[in-house]
Amino acid sequence: MAGVKDVGDLMHRTFFRTLSLLGSRGQGALLRRYFDWWHRNPDPWHMGTDAYEQAKYAATLAQIPDRPYGRILEVGCSEGVFTKLLTEAYPDADITGLDISERALSRAAERVEKASGRTRLLAADILTFTSEHRYDLVFCAETLYYLGRRDRLRRASEQLAGLLGPGGVLVLVHPWPEARRLHRFVHASPLSQVSERVETTARRPFSVCVYQARPTGSTGAA
Repeated sequence: MAGVKDVGDLMHRTFFRTLSLLGSRGQGALLRRYFDWWHRNPDPWHMGTDAYEQAKYAATLAQIPDRPYGRILEVGCSEGVFTKLLTEAYPDADITGLDISERALSRAAERVEKASGRTRLLAADILTFTSEHRYDLVFCAETLYYLGRRDRLRRASEQLAGLLGPGGVLVLVHPWPEARRLHRFVHASPLSQVSERVETTARRPFSVCVYQARPTGSTGAA
């Protein structure tokens, strides 16, 4: 069974690397169609009910430095399962959920509409997303492997780091040990790594890695 799963994962990754041969806008358009197709039925990955996903969410929240966060961004929010948890954990924060699939976002809106009046959902691609805001806390989970080639991964990493305000925290959650490759450009950025939790006992091992931008007035080598 493990061999079958490995072959399936390899084919999955090869498909997305092939898509990344297109220009970034063409890649984004095809990814949008792909995820809209997946979301033709609610919660296609069982994020709202699967015990593994719930344990991963709990592990993610446990790694966040304990301090106030006024503005939060979740990249790849899908149907808003984790977004709703964020509204409960940080009820005073302005929370933005970002996803490429408008169909997923329509379900996210139903999930979080009564949870917080300070939550908004945006249809956008992380490779081309721009914002007038800088965020105190940014999440990106189970997303980077969809981007394919090195240059797209580098671009996404630059985008994520650039969305942080001074002292802002970035949380990346991806399969282990693939996370080593997916996070490498963030590791090489001016951000400082705060912590990493690697959960190897789960049926699909994962890493929760936390980084922090320099506070205002901080100096030091990049």
